[in-house]
Amino acid sequence: MSLQKIAPTVKLGKNVKIFDFVNLYGCEIGDNTKIGTFVEIQKNSSVGKNCKISTHTFICEGVVIEDNVFIGHGVMFINDKYPRSVTNGGTMQTEADWRVVPTTIKKGASIGTNTTVLCGVTVGENAIVGAGSVVTKNVPANTVVAGVPARVLRKAE
Repeated sequence: MSLQKIAPTVKLGKNVKIFDFVNLYGCEIGDNTKIGTFVEIQKNSSVGKNCKISTHTFICEGVVIEDNVFIGHGVMFINDKYPRSVTNGGTMQTEADWRVVPTTIKKGASIGTNTTVLCGVTVGENAIVGAGSVVTKNVPANTVVAGVPARVLRKAE
């Protein structure tokens, strides 16, 4: 019995460690990255080299995670500013009815446990996002942010 679902469209780097109950499709994972239990990474997203993606995290289409990034447990990414299940005409939406809004997590950033990252933002290089934050706008490089919504607290060490 397979405890992982890894589609043939996934591009895996060297020495990638994938734990049980992971769902990957149409994405790219860089060398030496670790993917924790109960993680989903969707198509048209990528995770760089030497990253750690902790358990219960959801990385949706349109998210780019650069090298050396830490993603805590239960981090959720969003790729649609105005999600709906049906069109104005009442039929179920398809991919043609909405557009992906990309999100980027730059090299060396850390995203704390239970953080939600809204679409269309960039978290800068070596930035730290505190646990439980909601990131609604860009995070400058080398800063620490936290809160709902996330606000700059200080420079990162």
